[in-house]
Amino acid sequence: MAPKRPGSAGAIPETVEPSVLRSSSDAPLYAALDLGTNSCRMLIARPKGAQFEVVDSFSKAVQLGQGLETTGKLSRSSMAKTVQAMRICRQKLKHHKVKRMQLVATEACRRANNARDFVRYVRRETGLSLDIIAAKDEARFAAISCAPLVAKSTQQLLIVDIGGGSTELVWLDLSKVPKKRRKKAILSLHSGFEGAHEGAKVVDWISVPLGVATLRDQFDDVRDDAARFALMSWFFEENLTDFSPYNIENSRDGFQVIGTSGTVTTVAASHLGLKRYDRTKVDGLVMSSDQIDKVIRQYLALGPEGRRADPRIGRDRHALIMSGAAILQALLRVWPTDKLSVADRGLREGLLYAQMSEDGVIDIE
Repeated sequence: MAPKRPGSAGAIPETVEPSVLRSSSDAPLYAALDLGTNSCRMLIARPKGAQFEVVDSFSKAVQLGQGLETTGKLSRSSMAKTVQAMRICRQKLKHHKVKRMQLVATEACRRANNARDFVRYVRRETGLSLDIIAAKDEARFAAISCAPLVAKSTQQLLIVDIGGGSTELVWLDLSKVPKKRRKKAILSLHSGFEGAHEGAKVVDWISVPLGVATLRDQFDDVRDDAARFALMSWFFEENLTDFSPYNIENSRDGFQVIGTSGTVTTVAASHLGLKRYDRTKVDGLVMSSDQIDKVIRQYLALGPEGRRADPRIGRDRHALIMSGAAILQALLRVWPTDKLSVADRGLREGLLYAQMSEDGVIDIE
């Protein structure tokens, strides 16, 4: 399946600092649910100045896309497991009396022949309405979520969101954006990629139909651990050649890559030696390419059994970490940077920012 990528467009931000709009306890509650190929994740939050504060959250591995590569359909067992998770989400939404929400499904449902039947099944069993969003929208919301992590010196920005079924990349040119206007520029992406946003421009974007689950499944028959990793990494790079900034010679000065995904945060936690995950230590961390390579070499040295037992990786992620690491290594091989900014945020946060921005309940000045 070829990567999806229409034309170009524009946008981008700067560090988000809280200001006062209203008492946060009086602010309305918003929800965002991301149903991906591997997991179901939800946030409930209220606006607070230029940011939001999380009131409740939910995350569960549901493996919705299991078997999709071979059958083209979502399996009955995966759908049933997902519905069980969404029942918990419904209870949380009802408990908090959330009125404004966006509940989306991504690559697995975009590709499955029976996705519409699944959406009706979810509606019938839970009362929740899922929206299967386009790859372009997934890329857009991921970009919005990373607004607080853009450095003041950044001129060119690459945002990478490694998902279970696909990987989205957005290249943003910020060279003409005043530093104080970057936050507003990236939040204005909620209206779409087209056009210029406060002087910012989307140079290009791409959705590669290879994520941690789908890439792993494509090379599942390769028994040698190191060989499988190398094949996955080079195969992913081959799928980037239609991305217009591919292999462009850019100066390292003013160039920033932000990675958002479970892969990136797991590598960061491993680098820090965290046996218990701590978001405050991971989100916003800047890692060098040498540090990332060192962690990946450690993963390879551990082998499948060692990775399964490693508390830094966790039992939910050990089977997916090497395909994610292969994607990450390919990206760092292609673009001119020796650093990666780690984002513990993504589609859910982007959905929340977009809803709140549309409603005018966060300060974007």
